[in-house]
Amino acid sequence: MTTNTATTRTFDPYRTTTTAAGLNDRSLGWLRFMWDKATTDDDWSDQGEPHPWWDRYSEPPMCAFPRFDLAEMGYVLPMMLEATPAWREGYTRILDELARRYVTFWGGIDWNTLIGPDPNVDRYPPEWLMVAPEHLRGRYSLPGWTGNGIEPWGLQPDPVGSDGNLFYRGWLNLLLGMRHYVSGQPTHTTPFEVSGYQNRRFEWTHQRMAQFISDQLAARPQGAHCENTKIWPFCMSASGLGLKIYDSLLHTSLNEPFIDWIAFAKKHYMGLDRQGRIDWVAFYYDPIENATMTFPGPVNGYSALCLLHYIYPQDPQLGIDLYESAMRQLGWSNPKVPVVQLADDPQMLSIALWMARELGDITSWERLRAVSESQFEPKYFGEDDSRFAFWLGEGGQWPRGQINATMLMIECAEPGAWSRVFNSTNTAIFDEPTVRDVDYPLIGIRRTHNDTKHRVLEIDTFAATPSRRGTPTSLTVDNLPHDTTILLEIDNQASDSWRRSATGAVAIDLDIDSHRIRLTYP
Repeated sequence: MTTNTATTRTFDPYRTTTTAAGLNDRSLGWLRFMWDKATTDDDWSDQGEPHPWWDRYSEPPMCAFPRFDLAEMGYVLPMMLEATPAWREGYTRILDELARRYVTFWGGIDWNTLIGPDPNVDRYPPEWLMVAPEHLRGRYSLPGWTGNGIEPWGLQPDPVGSDGNLFYRGWLNLLLGMRHYVSGQPTHTTPFEVSGYQNRRFEWTHQRMAQFISDQLAARPQGAHCENTKIWPFCMSASGLGLKIYDSLLHTSLNEPFIDWIAFAKKHYMGLDRQGRIDWVAFYYDPIENATMTFPGPVNGYSALCLLHYIYPQDPQLGIDLYESAMRQLGWSNPKVPVVQLADDPQMLSIALWMARELGDITSWERLRAVSESQFEPKYFGEDDSRFAFWLGEGGQWPRGQINATMLMIECAEPGAWSRVFNSTNTAIFDEPTVRDVDYPLIGIRRTHNDTKHRVLEIDTFAATPSRRGTPTSLTVDNLPHDTTILLEIDNQASDSWRRSATGAVAIDLDIDSHRIRLTYP
């Protein structure tokens, strides 16, 4: 795939994906690049190295590991189901490839290689020291140094079944939950292996891991730690969200210890001003040092922003309070002053932009959207300019995965879609007519709509690889009533280019292009 051609298309910044119109061009372009990344084979073992397009560069020292790209890249896929509920196989394939990489050596490289105290603890660059409590700087391991082996826990070779490393298993649990939802395939009892310290292999199931996380949170009201020895509200909130989708799909109650933790966090990891508004939020807490890391002044707003994707679907009011605190401290909601980014972290602005859209905060949405459109360098790229990403003006060979994962949450669905993934899982789609065997990424699906009352399935296609436009192809619709009468229209014209391919299934012949398919099964 070539990357040296890029175009900027005329774009209405307020036109994001709707269920009526289907996925917008930006979402389709990002999906195409996600497919490239997920399905291009690379070696994540200790004898290899991930392809350089996997983001292990963003937000050092905490998140500069490719695992964070894997975890966050999946967020848009269950949201996209709202536009294409009858077509899910492409999303499932991507999630399978993400999960396959996650449990490798490189997926857990920090826990498996950053052993004991950091020998370079007194050599950090000055800008990194900002994320350590001031009185500990120069003698304290920074975020990102997992410190497997540090006492009192000792060396723990299993990255899932450990006292620390919550961020590893928490996001893996969330990723597997999204895969379950998107695919409709309950694999929570299917064993898989995780690569640990010195390539030891550990067998887990989704079910055992979710129960382990829940039990650990119940036993530790202050929260479980990630690096030895830091407890992060950020990681705790993501872990809770993984338990929430597990509960939604399997009708369990594993998320309850996290809900209890929220009450603890409000008391110990947040503070209020005289008006009862959130005034500060802990970035992390170290129980061994008994130290709470907070940022000074308005920069503390970033500690609140980073929680929103994970807290808002679980505790909407707390999410709103955190958002309002962050926007007030940063000045981003004040139309009288320009938007100033106090830290070199575009992902924080993307989170605020997403939340402004969720809440209908039009003033802040317009202000922040203007910044992202002018500074985040949105552009199409690759063969036929069929891929899309925000490039951030960095001029690299590949766009950063972590920032695009959150920016595309704004593009790929209507407001509220992320919360609906966890609170209103639409499992009825798995009993409805389903589109399969699509020759993606040659032809793509922009929109599907099942009108179950009138027994009509609509499918909107497009040429995902424009150079193949006009090439013959086919797709399958199954989950149809057995021996039902079939009426097919393509682009408002009656068509007989279909055939029964199996019981309750038909194959439809067409060419690679933009089409409106209307399949009636009265």
